[in-house]
Amino acid sequence: MNSAKSVAAAGQRSVEDGAIAAARKGDVNAFNQLVTLYQDLAYTVAIRLVGDRDTANDVCQDAFFSAFRNLRQFQGGSFRSWLLRIVTNASYDVLRARQRHETVSIDGPAVDPSSSDGSAGDPISIADDTQLPEDLAQRGEFFRVVEEGLKTLPIEQRAVLVLFDVHGLSYDEVATALGTNLGTVKSRLSRARGRLRDYLVRHPELWRPEERL
Repeated sequence: MNSAKSVAAAGQRSVEDGAIAAARKGDVNAFNQLVTLYQDLAYTVAIRLVGDRDTANDVCQDAFFSAFRNLRQFQGGSFRSWLLRIVTNASYDVLRARQRHETVSIDGPAVDPSSSDGSAGDPISIADDTQLPEDLAQRGEFFRVVEEGLKTLPIEQRAVLVLFDVHGLSYDEVATALGTNLGTVKSRLSRARGRLRDYLVRHPELWRPEERL
């Protein structure tokens, strides 16, 4: 299984490297391959940072356009984390603009991140088809509350938790994506997990008696 994953990862890296090389020469079709590889990841990160679908789409469009224009600045390493740095910076710009217009601190909870259709982004989900329907319903409610808890975190902590815990980036990739160092990443992650844990503790109805903290 791990071998199959390694082969798949190597194959994707080969495609990615070829697309980057061609896109640096101005090949738009090659860059569109990179968009196809990372558009879903970029969107789910953006929506968990800015909170609504339309803004997340705008952030991603701006981020990919910026990535294409500045691709020569990519010096190798993880393209994923380089791209996500652009996405997170664009998301921060949106939140700073909200701060200026709505006097909401970027270090506090973000403005109401409900989308125009009343929903946030695609919910965090871990599927398990062996669960009973009532278990699935409870699990769905749990992840809905987790999403709500994410919205209460300061944006810097939210970004670290989303990138590391939700999307599985390494510490080094998160540090690159956020333009910071490993110590800061680990400190923010610890604080974010603590605050999210405190938020979940206030919802004991989500836990079976043996699971309650």
